[in-house]
Amino acid sequence: MNEDAVLVLADGATFEGEAIGAHAAVTTGEVVFNTALSGYQEIVTDPSYAGQVIAFTYPHIGNYGVNAADDESRRPFCSGVIVRDLARRASNWRAERSLDDLLRAHDVPGIAGIDTRRLTRHLRDHGALPGAFGTDEGAVRAAAASARTTDGLDLVASVTTDDAYAVGDERAPFRVVAYDFGIKRTILRHLVGAGCRVDVVPASTPAAEVLARDPDGVFLSNGPGDPAPVAGAIEAVRGLVGEVPVFGICLGHQILGLALGGATYKLRFGHHGANHPVRHEASGRVEITSQNHNYAVDADSLAGRAELTHVNLNDGVVEGMRVVDAAAFGVQYHPEAGPGPHDARYLFDDFVALMTEPGRAGAVG
Repeated sequence: MNEDAVLVLADGATFEGEAIGAHAAVTTGEVVFNTALSGYQEIVTDPSYAGQVIAFTYPHIGNYGVNAADDESRRPFCSGVIVRDLARRASNWRAERSLDDLLRAHDVPGIAGIDTRRLTRHLRDHGALPGAFGTDEGAVRAAAASARTTDGLDLVASVTTDDAYAVGDERAPFRVVAYDFGIKRTILRHLVGAGCRVDVVPASTPAAEVLARDPDGVFLSNGPGDPAPVAGAIEAVRGLVGEVPVFGICLGHQILGLALGGATYKLRFGHHGANHPVRHEASGRVEITSQNHNYAVDADSLAGRAELTHVNLNDGVVEGMRVVDAAAFGVQYHPEAGPGPHDARYLFDDFVALMTEPGRAGAVG
């Protein structure tokens, strides 16, 4: 029998449950909900959740266990996990251990038995909120009152690689430098599959060092939190646009927008899930996409510098753009879909096409 635990949001909303994962008297973080029906291991190990507590809306989590092959990073970076019902035993032949085992192994606390429908409705109505959970109710309430959001924090510094490394065949036709703002392993597999040798570099790498590697293209990865305070990233990307083809996703897309002189803003409760409809503006085609972000690019702030290529059909948020006078583009969602649908995989081919014809600024138009 697990210990009783309590979740308290910054506005005082309280939810009772039981402790799972690593033991913690109190844990804090920004609470967000994810609507994906599967892929919980990839979600938990996505570095983009640094500083956040993930609340799964799907009621049964952990059913098929976890295995090392499906990890998206070297360890989970999320602050914690919230579920309705946690499966104690795995029912899949690929399972190597349970989700609870994964959380315990990496010192990630969680809370189960929560009314996640009520929690999701609360976050939907009031926006993503910081909060706290744990087994010491007094400490939890005190921590929740002072818990902070991800605004203004450089969370990328806590997830990026310390040293550069390479993946893929040395003989691959394209050499790409990928900024690790919190890069997922599935992204690297797609870049390699598209014919790229990928040099992954730390988030703080200056543009001059990247250009010295003589890349055919530069990839700006996903990552956690607020794009504005990421140390050195905006300046670096500003020095790369126009010099080499650039492709950014998620946080990389936002940093590209800031580098162009645009602005970003925080969404009410963010986009976290694997079923977000996005319209490709040129063709009218609708893609079902995987998303994980709390910030977005302000389209009006990029007038004259970038053109809108994709839009979210739920709320009209900018989902894609291309630079009008340089070989650079970005999308807000995750074309690698780990987890999620595969509708947007073509974007990796568009990136290759941009590297094949460096002057082709309209690759995703």
